[in-house]
Amino acid sequence: MSRSPARAFLLDPRLLIGVLLVAGSVAGVLAIVSAADDSITVLAAPAALAPGDRVGESDLEVRSVRLDSSADRYLAPGDVPAEGVVVTRAIGAGELIPVDAVGEVDGERLAPLVLSVEGALAASVEPGASVDVWAAQAVDGGFGEPGVVVTGALVVRLVETRTIVTGGGVTGIEVLVPRIRIAAVLAAVANDAALSIVPASIPLGG
Repeated sequence: MSRSPARAFLLDPRLLIGVLLVAGSVAGVLAIVSAADDSITVLAAPAALAPGDRVGESDLEVRSVRLDSSADRYLAPGDVPAEGVVVTRAIGAGELIPVDAVGEVDGERLAPLVLSVEGALAASVEPGASVDVWAAQAVDGGFGEPGVVVTGALVVRLVETRTIVTGGGVTGIEVLVPRIRIAAVLAAVANDAALSIVPASIPLGG
């Protein structure tokens, strides 16, 4: 019994071209979507943070943003150690957390003090600024030579400014100082030393 020859399968070139066009279109769309979706996750402050605040990762919000080359300037999930971090400058509500705006937890080594300083403060003395505290001891008829009692204190806030009878002004300023320097500062205050707040020195480039 003879069999009829199998019919040869003929591939229509138009079908092949259509399949290739569809595959190319899908691949192009996927490539565009992949290139456009280059957002990363970073941490943001749900509420305003002040210098000296201690926060953990659970205290912050996770945001998906596009930062391009500046991504490494901000804290990302996993960057915050278990003990948390300390805020070193004011951070507004909703602001991304810059890496240089937080430091290691040293709450055991820092303590807040409110100091009264006669005269005006430099414009750069604001929350988050690093300052040196100088004291001039009271002597008969005036004050002795001033000296530094704290270096690199962190300004938390400016408390108040009031005018005294002599016509000068007194400014209250809250600063974070190392605990090992608290005794020296309190001694200066108790001895009626004149305190001055000076912006911390900035190294000059050669």
